Amino acid sequence: MQHALEGNTMPPMGRRACLGRLMGAGVLAVTGRHSWGANVTKDPKVQAATDRALQYLSRERKRQGYWEANQGTYRAAMTALAGTALLCEGSTTTRGKYAEDISLAVDFLLDACQPSGLIGYPDDYHYTYGHGFSMLFLSQVFGEEEDLDRRRRLQDKLEKAVRFSAEAQTSRGGWGYVSAKEQQDFDEGSTCITQVQGLRACRNAGIVVPREIIDRAKKYIQDCTTPEGGVQYSIRGGGPRPPITAAALAALFNAGEYQGDHVDRLMSYCRTNVWPGAGGIAQAQHFGHWHYTHYYYSQVMYRLEKDWEKYFKEISAELMRTQSTAGGWQDSTIGPVYVSAINTTILQLAKGCLPIYQR
Repeated sequence: MQHALEGNTMPPMGRRACLGRLMGAGVLAVTGRHSWGANVTKDPKVQAATDRALQYLSRERKRQGYWEANQGTYRAAMTALAGTALLCEGSTTTRGKYAEDISLAVDFLLDACQPSGLIGYPDDYHYTYGHGFSMLFLSQVFGEEEDLDRRRRLQDKLEKAVRFSAEAQTSRGGWGYVSAKEQQDFDEGSTCITQVQGLRACRNAGIVVPREIIDRAKKYIQDCTTPEGGVQYSIRGGGPRPPITAAALAALFNAGEYQGDHVDRLMSYCRTNVWPGAGGIAQAQHFGHWHYTHYYYSQVMYRLEKDWEKYFKEISAELMRTQSTAGGWQDSTIGPVYVSAINTTILQLAKGCLPIYQR
């Protein structure tokens, strides 16, 4: 565990630094409200929809500090996703409109940490998702945490979480729904993505992450890529899938891989199957997991910059069209908290104040 991921990127900008930059650029209102970056046209309708979505998430928090999916499931994953969406607004554990929500979410997840390093609960048969999402969320909090005791606790839990991910990785470099030791070395693509993003977020926050973990995960994604450039469900097959391909592309970007034949093939596949003809988002809902797909593809488009404004205009219009009067979005499979959290994050990417999502 001695070797951290190497990189030549500049240190990530924290939310306080981002806030100062936005104030210096004159793009914050005198009220001090967080606003859009100067490179994106401010749309009051988008801001209003975002505000309603944030308020919806805040209302959905349980008194104990967690969010949950349908039937009370996936509490770690839902808490991390909702907490991340609230962080994107600009609030921290001590400052901002959603400080209480974020602080309670952090405490809930810290209390859910197991001696093994798992963030979540061993009886959750998909705990790898929650573990990855929680590493991402808590690492973003860690970078801004001012309370020294909580900061030390966050560091300890994140270091153990990284070790757990390393030990849970399969012999092929992927991850399954639970640790490889518990599931006969089973792995699949979507869980791999959550681990790569979570590990990279930890690394960006200063937590030591062995380079070989990420390198093996990148190799796994490459091994799951079909000749047409799509990423299949697992290394065993299943055919190319737009959701996993978009997520894999975002994960590769997080891992510092922005170009090359492999990335180009994935990008070409997404242009055909996720955002066909660089347009037609509403018409491309023929595949499942549409919100999941665009949660990751929006991160890719934001980093690419070239087509971001056109893409954001389309995706925000579709999200506003389907938003409920309560401020959230409906989903019968996992639940409204899930799709509402990821959609709210999409709407706030251009704020650029979470290191893991920055260009």
